[in-house]
Amino acid sequence: MILITEDQSAEIVTPELAFAAMREAFIAAVSPSAAIFPVVLGHGSDPQNRFTVKSAAGAELAGLKVGAYFPTNDDRGLPRHASTILLIDQSTGRISALVEGSAANCYRTAAADEVATDALARSDAEVLTLFGTGHQAAYEARAISRIRNLARVLVVGRDAGRTSDFVAKLRQSGLPAKAEDAETAVRAADIIVTVTTATAPLFKEEWVQPGTHISSMGSDATGKQELPPALFTQARLFCDLPEQSLRIGEFQHAADAQLTAIGSVLNGNARGRERDRDITIFDSSGISLQDLHMAQAILSHFTESDKNQC
Repeated sequence: MILITEDQSAEIVTPELAFAAMREAFIAAVSPSAAIFPVVLGHGSDPQNRFTVKSAAGAELAGLKVGAYFPTNDDRGLPRHASTILLIDQSTGRISALVEGSAANCYRTAAADEVATDALARSDAEVLTLFGTGHQAAYEARAISRIRNLARVLVVGRDAGRTSDFVAKLRQSGLPAKAEDAETAVRAADIIVTVTTATAPLFKEEWVQPGTHISSMGSDATGKQELPPALFTQARLFCDLPEQSLRIGEFQHAADAQLTAIGSVLNGNARGRERDRDITIFDSSGISLQDLHMAQAILSHFTESDKNQC
C-alpha cells in the first residue's frame, strides 16, 4: 500500500490538477460503468463531531473517502475538516493507496464549482457574489477568478468583523473584494456562490436577476439549505449526481425537479445554458468519484516523481 501524507498531497495538488480531475470525475459519473453508492452519515462519540463515508466505482477506480468535520478541534488549535481517501486494488480488493487530502479536498470542492461555473455561467460574467467567509470560501473565490475576469467580488457574511477580515484576505490575494448586504449583492451578481452550513435560504428569489448562475456548495446533508425553493421553477437545474442531490443536496427542497448531471453537459449529451437570460443553478453535494479521481491524479504525480528520482 502506498501512503501519501497530508504534507505530500498538499505539495502536489494545484488548481490545474484539481480542475482536470473534477472534469474527468463528472464525465465518469454519467458513464454506464459508474456506480456511486449511498452516503453514510455518522458522528463521533460527541455527536457534534460528524463524518461522512462516500464510496464509488468506475471503469478503473474504486474506493471511498472519509470526510470529517470536528468543531471540537477549535479547542486544540486544529482544523475542523479532515479528508482521507482510500483506493482499492481492483485485482486483490486490498487498499492500494491511502491519500491524506484535507488541503486537496479544498481544491477539489473549489474545482468542482469552477468546472460547473465555466460550463454554465455567461462568458461575460464579471460580478461574483459570495455567501460565506470560512476557509473554503476563499478557495471558491480564487477558483472562479481563474475562469472569469472578475471586476467585483461581493462578500456576504453573518459576522461583520469576520467578513471584514475575509475581504482583506481576498484583497491581499489580488481579488477586488468588498463586503455587501445580501440584497444588494444578489441583485448585482452575475455569479452567486454559496458556501455555508445554512439550513434556511440565504436570500430571496426575486433578488436574482436574469442571466445569473448560482452554485450551491454547502448543502450536503439532510436539512441543509442555501437557496429559496421558489427559484427552482424559474431556473435550469444541474448537479453532480441527481439521485444524491435530491436526497441530501440542495434539491432535497425541490419537488419534482428536473435535474441534469453536469457530466452530461461536459460530454456533450445535454445542453447547459441556452440563452443569456437563463438562470442556471448547480448543486454540489459532493460525489466519491471526485475524490477517487483527485486521489488518482495525486498518486500518479507521486509515483512519477519517485521514478524520476530513481
